[in-house]
Amino acid sequence: MATLHERVILPNGEYELFFENPSHFFLRYGDLVEYRNGMKKIRGRKIPYEFRSVEQLRYDFERDAEAA
Repeated sequence: MATLHERVILPNGEYELFFENPSHFFLRYGDLVEYRNGMKKIRGRKIPYEFRSVEQLRYDFERDAEAA
């Protein structure tokens, strides 16, 4: 599987994605939302996150970023 790295500057924050494999990923939206290797942190609160698929990861992350 190829490594994916994407960084987008938005008017209200910065979005960054790094994905190497299901056990090594990183998604961040400013200081509000971060997903990293089996954990997600929303407004400072850490919660376990189970990777299911890349599509589900993006969906979950985008939903949490919109809500933050």
